[in-house]
Amino acid sequence: MRTAIIGGGAAGFFLAINLKKMVPEMDVTIFERSHRVLAKVEISGGGRCNCTNSFAEVRDLSEVYPRGHRLMKRLFNVFDYRKAYEWFEQQGVLLVTQEDQCVFPKAQDSHVIINRFLSLARQYQIQIVPGRKIQHLEEVQDYDYVAVTTGGSPKGEGLKWLSDMGHEIVSPVPSLFTVQIQDSSLTALMGTVVEHVSVMIPSTKFRANGPLLITHWGMSGPAILKLSSYAARHLAEQRYRMPLSVNWVEKTDAEIQAMLYESTARFSAKQLSTLNPFGLPQRLWEYLLMKTLGGRTMRWGELSKKDVNRLVNVLTNDTYQTAGRAPFKDEFVTCGGVSLKSINPSTLESRHVPNLYFAGEVLDIDGITGGFNFQAAWTTAYSVASSIAKKVL
Repeated sequence: MRTAIIGGGAAGFFLAINLKKMVPEMDVTIFERSHRVLAKVEISGGGRCNCTNSFAEVRDLSEVYPRGHRLMKRLFNVFDYRKAYEWFEQQGVLLVTQEDQCVFPKAQDSHVIINRFLSLARQYQIQIVPGRKIQHLEEVQDYDYVAVTTGGSPKGEGLKWLSDMGHEIVSPVPSLFTVQIQDSSLTALMGTVVEHVSVMIPSTKFRANGPLLITHWGMSGPAILKLSSYAARHLAEQRYRMPLSVNWVEKTDAEIQAMLYESTARFSAKQLSTLNPFGLPQRLWEYLLMKTLGGRTMRWGELSKKDVNRLVNVLTNDTYQTAGRAPFKDEFVTCGGVSLKSINPSTLESRHVPNLYFAGEVLDIDGITGGFNFQAAWTTAYSVASSIAKKVL
């Protein structure tokens, strides 16, 4: 019995290794279109590989999987984040959970995962064919089973061969990206980090929270990346040019107003710039004061009711106009792919071609930042391996 895995990548290697463990007699070949295997794993998480999440702060999977959460819930019965954690540790890759619930290798180096995958591939005699792009099933017609793990296809052309076989394709668009904001006063604050903000797209339901980083091109950080995931299709439709509202302090208007009036009473003689009641980075606080009060040098006791209202607005509803995605094409995830309507949700087998399976980002499943996309890769890959093994055994 032979299985071809088209695309390799994290999902492909995980599928191959687990299939060989389940069915030792199975011949497994990975066809990797790149000459460099597992390159995406290598650079993920800043070279550390955020391989999963503890899910301790996740109340519902829809919070972390904007697309595919129902299927992920079903597949977690087969292989979830707890089993993924155990799997890596059993293979000698010790893990550590950070305060933000992201899980990384204890070595803080993605190469420990890459090296372990390659070692297991050698151990199980999995053949790896780099630099081979499969574009039609006829190229692997000698194989009994085929699994497609080609990852995201931002331009969509890489999915045409699957569409030609009858699979419905959800138009792919980028997800998990930073945004450009052409405001020199803001970008002059590059390097400034605010640990707890809320961001939203006005007049929509899309919002996210978390740390925000001001960059020399605009805004980045987990809050922006989460928002880009939730609103991926909406942002694409708007050509990435839309208003973006920031609540710098994650408090309501009434709470901020009360804090401001308390400061005017208690610290009336102090300069506004020298007293920062919200704990914001000093450069950002001075920028917001300049933006609101036009550079007037004022004491807290001199604030008028109108000034207070302006400060409330800029702290809770500071609005910018985005000018596109970041210029570096740094998005790592694609929203879209093979529609979940085209696969059997229990086995991930194609509804159109027998013994053809899908795993990883090629499916219309994607998550927010924080290790959720790798978990989707492990879960779907293990599910496919189990499905093939059940057919064989």
